[in-house]
Amino acid sequence: MIKSMTGFGKNVIQLPSKKITVELKSLNSKNLDLNARIPSSYREKEIELRNIIANSLERGKIDFSLYVEITGEVSNTQVNASIVKGYIEQLRAVDTLSFGGQEVELLKMAVRMPDALKAEREEIDESEYTQIKEALTEALKEINTFRAQEGAVLEKDFVSRIENLLSLLKQVEAIDPERVEAVRERLNKAVADIKENVDENRFEQELIYYLEKFDITEEKVRLANHLDYFLQTLSSDDSNGKKLGFISQEIGREINTIGSKANYAPMQQIVVQMKDELEKIKEQMLNVL
Repeated sequence: MIKSMTGFGKNVIQLPSKKITVELKSLNSKNLDLNARIPSSYREKEIELRNIIANSLERGKIDFSLYVEITGEVSNTQVNASIVKGYIEQLRAVDTLSFGGQEVELLKMAVRMPDALKAEREEIDESEYTQIKEALTEALKEINTFRAQEGAVLEKDFVSRIENLLSLLKQVEAIDPERVEAVRERLNKAVADIKENVDENRFEQELIYYLEKFDITEEKVRLANHLDYFLQTLSSDDSNGKKLGFISQEIGREINTIGSKANYAPMQQIVVQMKDELEKIKEQMLNVL
């Protein structure tokens, strides 16, 4: 069973004074590329959270976001009263400005000054962090379910295209004797056009040698084996996109060799169709975990 690298997972925790949202988004990538956006108060837990995600998702371009929204009256940001008072006194002392005793205006200006607000470092609540990890686990389950569903769609498409390749391979096998005979006739005609006496035994030996160079029996056998192996790997328990990619390369190598040896237009047309099917497989393969 294969999985896609595309997925999305989300889980929300509602606490008395906070709303915490965990989001995961995954796209295709050759390796694990994890980008984390979390509040500074949870930075010390980032490595642990990254490891949890990496162990579950394995590969892909992952965007992990942890949002904290304060819904109650609790806030770790406070007005730095002594600093604000100092700013107000300094503003009053500026003779070039006429404030006319407008304390509200002075206060508005003062709170915009540097260090007017101070943020106290919030210690991590272990029970809250435990709930965050549980939410992350649920989001990971959701994204893995999404990946499995996308993988099922990809698998269906792969099976269809492999079956098309097997059908095209049968067409190649069916016209192969015709191709060999066509090559033989072309050579006989070429010799006849020369209008020279030819040693029949020597000509037959050269003809056999020439036809052996264009023999595609081994390529047909190997291609059939690669296609069967691809289907076996698809139905295995684990999802291994890299392995399927390697098999696709081998399939392409055999198709290319058949095309280069064909020397026969009808067979080359079939090879073009095979290359088209394989190219579509390779495009989808980029998204397999």
